[in-house]
Amino acid sequence: MGYINLANKITITRIIMIPFFIVAIVYGRNDIGLVFFIIAVISDGLDGFIARTFNQKTALGTIIDPVADKLLLMSAYISLAFMPAVSDHLRLPPYVPIVVISRDVFIVIGSIIVYFLKGDLKVSPSVTGKITTFFQMITIVGILVQFKYSYILWSLTVILTVASGLDYMMKGLRLLGEHASVKKTG
Repeated sequence: MGYINLANKITITRIIMIPFFIVAIVYGRNDIGLVFFIIAVISDGLDGFIARTFNQKTALGTIIDPVADKLLLMSAYISLAFMPAVSDHLRLPPYVPIVVISRDVFIVIGSIIVYFLKGDLKVSPSVTGKITTFFQMITIVGILVQFKYSYILWSLTVILTVASGLDYMMKGLRLLGEHASVKKTG
């Protein structure tokens, strides 16, 4: 039970909020969806702050926090691609969630490969990855508030998502290259 500290409870609450967010979007209640999304984003920062400040980092937290983030973002992008929109230029095109989700799937698959070949994996988000996540979240907010120029936000998000995916891929290939050269000399 020691794993379920305050930081992890906040993360679990974020996961529990995801279906409520989806229901709000499906029923065209962007205002309620926005509230759930903003609370989830704030809780993401809060659980990390609590874990670092009050020494509440746990193995469980290192797993469920990024899972909660990815579930929220994937749910948001899929839901928003099919939500009722005031006009087509405010509806998220299907290629955007495909790019966002594909990047995360490739990162997970690459991480699994690196883990099995190297025996361990230390994942730390890159600057590009953090900027990408920020734009992914801002894009969701832009669509929920029916920002007239949301297409600019999702275009930047797609570009950054592809760039960060390539960045992570290059890091993974470097790790595998280092592992292969160590194996040859060892």
